[in-house]
Amino acid sequence: MSPTTEKLTDALYGLGWTTVKKLPEPAAVRLGRTIADLAWKRRGKGVLRLEANYARVVPDASPARLAELSKAGMRSYMRYWMESFRLPAWSKDRIRNGFVPDGLHHLTDGLASGRGVILALPHLGNWDLAGAWVTTKLETPFTTVQERQKPESLYDRFVAYRSGLGMEVLPHTGGSAFGTLARRLRAGGLVCLVADRDLSASGIEVKFFGESARMPAGPAALAQQTGALLLPVTLWYDDSPVMRGRVHPPVDVPETGTRGEKTAAMTQALADAFATGIADHPQDWHMLQRLWLADLDPAKAPDGRAGEGAP
Repeated sequence: MSPTTEKLTDALYGLGWTTVKKLPEPAAVRLGRTIADLAWKRRGKGVLRLEANYARVVPDASPARLAELSKAGMRSYMRYWMESFRLPAWSKDRIRNGFVPDGLHHLTDGLASGRGVILALPHLGNWDLAGAWVTTKLETPFTTVQERQKPESLYDRFVAYRSGLGMEVLPHTGGSAFGTLARRLRAGGLVCLVADRDLSASGIEVKFFGESARMPAGPAALAQQTGALLLPVTLWYDDSPVMRGRVHPPVDVPETGTRGEKTAAMTQALADAFATGIADHPQDWHMLQRLWLADLDPAKAPDGRAGEGAP
């Protein structure tokens, strides 16, 4: 990304947090849908990648069905952004009433036990809204990790935004994040991590919708090292202004095997839980990047097919 593009990107995000958050909710919904439909009609790289990813999730879908899914996916993605830009202006009541999760007892019982809890989520729905609900409705602070963006000012915007919602935000790069997360968990705290795309060179290979992908080892490694409860979470939208979600049963540490084998088994269990939520609500999975190994390295594509679904 060139310096000029970086500055433009930062300016656009800044415009969102200063202007979009002032819009009435119906106007923000209409704006998000309009932007989503325009982006979908352009058929840019992000839309094509989203559609190619949906082809893995719904392998029997026709081209028309995939196009329908990608259009719905872009609308869901822009709903996420419109909500995120406006979240700092939402009242506490709006946040408390904006999310309804099933299986909440897994989280509340885990926190009550004092052992620490790790929530691991895919890029489904709006994880920022879910986080704001936790800090507001449950009155429970938590720690998370933020990917470094360029320019640095854009990273600072995201940190300020999430900190303003009650989250402790650590940078993804650097060796201190894991240690800080472990300390928070040993103290009985809550850690939330988006965990369906590996941002390091040390990801765990898993089977995801029948093909190989890599997902981060961090959630499983933290659970083993600290004794914290590891809970998968999936989110989705329906036709209402309220987001839905599910806290899945705990992923237990296997009783036998090496540390690496245990980490691999637990990460695969997370991938399986993510897959159930994504399969049920594919249009709410906002994965506009390459994920599967066959897409990252075409030489690994099954039957010699090219990994990229479209140019």
